[in-house]
Amino acid sequence: MEIWRSLDEIPQGLSSVVTIGNFDGMHEGHRKVISAAVTDARAMKVQAIACTFDPHPRQVHNPDSPLKLISPLRDRLDAMAAAGLNATFVIHYDESVYTLTPREFVEKYVVDALGAAEVVVGKDFRFGRNNSGDLETLSALGEEFGFTVTSVDDVTAPEGRRWSSSWVRQLLEEGDVSGAARVLGHLHRIRGTVEHGYKRGRELGFPTANLCNDIEGVVPGDGVYAGWLVRHIGDSGAAEFLPAAISVGTNPQFDGEVRTVEAHVLGRSDLNLYGENVSIMFVSRIRPMESFESLDALLSQMDEDLRISAYVLGVGVSTRVDPKAVTAR
Repeated sequence: MEIWRSLDEIPQGLSSVVTIGNFDGMHEGHRKVISAAVTDARAMKVQAIACTFDPHPRQVHNPDSPLKLISPLRDRLDAMAAAGLNATFVIHYDESVYTLTPREFVEKYVVDALGAAEVVVGKDFRFGRNNSGDLETLSALGEEFGFTVTSVDDVTAPEGRRWSSSWVRQLLEEGDVSGAARVLGHLHRIRGTVEHGYKRGRELGFPTANLCNDIEGVVPGDGVYAGWLVRHIGDSGAAEFLPAAISVGTNPQFDGEVRTVEAHVLGRSDLNLYGENVSIMFVSRIRPMESFESLDALLSQMDEDLRISAYVLGVGVSTRVDPKAVTAR
């Protein structure tokens, strides 16, 4: 999939089916809209192109309470590429964009830049200055500029709730990462750079990769999780998936105050991850974060966490490692 970040990068003379949205998290509802655009584009023998925005409009309009994105832009683009798009146009969202009237937006981006023969959007699509444009507006502009408009019905869960990014954020805040994965259609993941911590886990036989600052993506609610630590290999897109028990919280056993994500790769004492940008993928919540009456009680629970994590992830059970064997310094 090609990625364009300015009008100058877009080839001339395009004919396309265009879909427009923020696509944060790329949940099942987003995939249904993009799939419709891709299907129609293939039938028409034109390009399937998405327009998305960076930064997210809510981050621009509400800077005092910025929206935490479910996933960083690069992960969103990976998921959009997997959906079959030929290209995505990442529109830098600033005053030059949000002051455009609906007609100006359509003419500049949808018609002149992308040569839309059809525009595919969700039922709740809004666009243009102050979100003044809706499906009716878009259809009228389509008649004027010569493109058709297709609206895609919402995807709903069996219990009747609409698939949405806000639902995913709620589930993650509650620590329900398996529920979030059901809505997303994939495991939730965050990214960050491994930092030095207090090294308490190492001394106890549970060395961890610590993420604290500048984490990309929504960090789930406090608790202990089974999941994967993902090492990214070069720029090729290759990755190494390592089974992990993951702790999210302030570490109340040791009166911690800073909220961190700590991933212990099962059975490994030979990893040196400091300074690496890694992803953490959450599979299932094992238990809430809590403090214990003694260190022995904590260690017993952590041993159980390792066993449960291995079972959830379908890998061999491992025990705590020998602190003297830990190679990272």
